[in-house]
Amino acid sequence: MDDSAGLPVVVIGAGPVGLAAAAELAERGVEPLVLEAGASAGASVLQWGHVRLFSPWGWLIDPAAQRLLAPTGWVSPDPEAYPTGAEWVAGYLAPLAAALGDRVRTGARVVGVTRRGRDRVVDAGRDSEPLIVRTADGQRIAARAVIDASGTWTSPNPLGGDGLPAVGEAEVAQRVRAVIPDLTDAAQRARYAGRHVVVAGSGHSASTALAGLAALAREEPGTRISWVLRRPGFGQVFGGGEGDQLPARGALGVRASEAVEAGLVDPVFGFRTERIEQVADGTVVLVSDEGRTLSGVDEVLVLTGFRPELGWLSEVRTELDPTLQAPVRLAPLIDPNVHSCGTVYPHGAAELVHPEPGFYLAGMKSYGRAPTFLARTGYEQVRSIADALIGDHEAAARVELVLNETGVCGGAGLFDADESDAATASGSGCCGPTVPDADPAGAASSS
Repeated sequence: MDDSAGLPVVVIGAGPVGLAAAAELAERGVEPLVLEAGASAGASVLQWGHVRLFSPWGWLIDPAAQRLLAPTGWVSPDPEAYPTGAEWVAGYLAPLAAALGDRVRTGARVVGVTRRGRDRVVDAGRDSEPLIVRTADGQRIAARAVIDASGTWTSPNPLGGDGLPAVGEAEVAQRVRAVIPDLTDAAQRARYAGRHVVVAGSGHSASTALAGLAALAREEPGTRISWVLRRPGFGQVFGGGEGDQLPARGALGVRASEAVEAGLVDPVFGFRTERIEQVADGTVVLVSDEGRTLSGVDEVLVLTGFRPELGWLSEVRTELDPTLQAPVRLAPLIDPNVHSCGTVYPHGAAELVHPEPGFYLAGMKSYGRAPTFLARTGYEQVRSIADALIGDHEAAARVELVLNETGVCGGAGLFDADESDAATASGSGCCGPTVPDADPAGAASSS
């Protein structure tokens, strides 16, 4: 006997994908309950609210969510316009959460998921007992299924070049931050103006920060920008330019490239940070694993990507790829070590399923450490999962998703070897269909 009949599907995270999951479920007559750790829907998005996305509005609104909003008097934004994170929240996520009403609970931090009365070792009852979601305030919420769309924003990768924090990183935390600064804010502008700022990372978040800092350097004498890259050269780090089917994404790479050409940004290649030390004058020194140093640094922006937080999933049976920490059936489709010149194929519930019945990872968290996520990918994921949960497996399998080319070869950004090795790993030295890269901040926010 299934004791979970009539229970809600718990969705963890009230970001874009979590709210889309709730809308898709509600449309199918399945009661969702969204648990959000922050004070409001889109709380993580608001932390980079000043950043403009390179996906237009037309790609940032889930179809079921749009249908839910339509009767409320909500007016859909111009589909060709590009919102900032704050505009995405105000113009879509906050109204969607309001339309969902008490199906969304804020201030509800999830600290564990398990099967009622069973730890992960016990086989009996896994198909009949409900899942239990535990919150930080001690609530135990029974669920017929759980969709973890909590994203990766709260788990940024550290500065250390080997995946661990650099020695001394915690001790100088006041100078090492995983943020894209808002240089229109007077206090933040003063923090970086006339200082030596290091940007670590090679993705779109790093390019966004570099473009902004370069503009600051033009206006504020003495502003020095060093760009720390683990790779030996630029390769395709600037993206597809005019060949990118997302024009705003291509333009971002052009701006970063122009900043380097103008001498406003000093690249430091092949630098894997091992230690960071504070010196008497208050600045810090970065030391590489080869003993190279970068000194006189006032601020370090660590924009090296994100990783999934998996600790509170220890009692559910997940099946994760050992490299990417993504679901094993999804990982081969998104692995940047393989698909630097490939495609991210359409995928849904079949690729996101785990040995734990009724448990799914969705959104950016489903991509583990792969940096290739777009919000519309997450919307299609949860549409497929919702169909699977109502037993419409034909609809769940009918996944159709067209993603836009980057015009990038070897552009996934995980190759530390030289560029010829990257081409060999991808099976080609030239571009065929390409991997769509993540929104500069939307990828991190797709909870």
